[in-house]
Amino acid sequence: MARAPFGLEYKWLVAIVFVCGMFMDIMDTTIVFVATPTLARDFHATQSSIEWVVLGYLLSLAIWIPASGWIGDRIGTKKVFLSALAMFTLASALCGQAHSLNELVAFRVLQGVGGGMLTPVGTAMLFRAFPPVERAKASTVLIIPTVLAPALGPIIGGWLVTDVSWRWIFYVNLPVGVVGFVLGAVYLREHREGTAGPFDLGGFVLSGAGLALVLYALSEGPLKGWRSATVLSTGTVGLLLFALLVFVENRVEAPMLTLRLYRERMFRNANIVLTLVYGSFAGVLYILPLFLQDLRGLSALQSGLTTFPQAIGVIVSSQLVGRLYHRVGPRRLIVWGMVGMAAVTMLLAVVGLHTDLWWVRLIMFGRGVCMAFAFVPLQAATYANITPEDTGRASAIYSTQRQVAAALGVGALLTVLLSGAKTAAGPALSAYHTTFSVGALLVPLAALTGLLTRDEDAASTREGHQRAPDRSPLAVGGAVSKPR
Repeated sequence: MARAPFGLEYKWLVAIVFVCGMFMDIMDTTIVFVATPTLARDFHATQSSIEWVVLGYLLSLAIWIPASGWIGDRIGTKKVFLSALAMFTLASALCGQAHSLNELVAFRVLQGVGGGMLTPVGTAMLFRAFPPVERAKASTVLIIPTVLAPALGPIIGGWLVTDVSWRWIFYVNLPVGVVGFVLGAVYLREHREGTAGPFDLGGFVLSGAGLALVLYALSEGPLKGWRSATVLSTGTVGLLLFALLVFVENRVEAPMLTLRLYRERMFRNANIVLTLVYGSFAGVLYILPLFLQDLRGLSALQSGLTTFPQAIGVIVSSQLVGRLYHRVGPRRLIVWGMVGMAAVTMLLAVVGLHTDLWWVRLIMFGRGVCMAFAFVPLQAATYANITPEDTGRASAIYSTQRQVAAALGVGALLTVLLSGAKTAAGPALSAYHTTFSVGALLVPLAALTGLLTRDEDAASTREGHQRAPDRSPLAVGGAVSKPR
């Protein structure tokens, strides 16, 4: 392995490579969403056809995210991450030169194969590179692409679609992908787990198909109606496959999804909190641009510039939270961060048609400040008692649950919006106010579940703290043990 450039420690090289991959993966969703009207016009496509540009990518992600932990453990995280990064970058180039809608959808599916493995495998690499006591520092890195990418997507996408060409929403990934791949190929170390076990075909099929069907139902429910035959059938079958997955995976010696990790109290409770708080985060971030563009008449670029201060708030605040984490502990930071996030989000429910946009930007900045108090300790504490051997599988579960949480949040808030009062042009102002209120109320529920977390469960991630030995039959040395 080559000597690290500029005197950087290995863990920071991992962080740089990880941010490159995750940034492209997350930004791709929002940047493409901005371009769908232009794509429909250029390809002379109907709304039901053009939505597969988004759905094809989403469903491909769903198939590969659950399997990513096993693939990384068995083949090696460096090989898998670089292969996924190369595939995503190549597919981006192919999307940019697509000459038909069918071509574009096919290349988006290929993008999803790479994107489905980038985030879980990259997260496992990051948390293996940073020791537990530095997980809060790693989380301040992790949160940058998580909030910056969806904030930049509408800005960059709006500018490219308006002033350049929709093809550049895909070409923009190329320099980031190439830089990340070169750095990773030269400097990353290979990591492989000898305990990966044989390929679990049943788990792969059940997890991939179940997640894809559930995400499809959640995406289509608000638009086609939750009682439509398509939504009911796909959602029901998806949930049945998930139930069968739990039955099968608990009886397989080497399961694709290691569900026994939910027995670890911090990992289980942190994932419960994640579902509610991330659902609100994704839902409000989806609804607010609709309000700004459809009701207030802003362009995609103006809308993106109005929501962008949220990312600035997160980045500024996360540096403080990273230092407070060791003294205060995750529990209070998570709870008070979510209480603040709920209060600030509720202010969106009083924004009117003529409210100064700088007031909206200030609300988004405050929301970002509070989000960092919730997200940084949540990410740092989640893996506190997960062994290095289980980190890859844990990150696959975490990423799967985050994807479901985002779809749930968007689906729930979009349903509230579309069921509210309407005007000739679409949902009325009152419908948006109700939707923002519901989005804000999801966060106090998350705050209540945040009380389930315990500071002592995250002691390994805090300087000067040591967790008492866990005497339960499910743990050895504070980490979840493997069944014998």
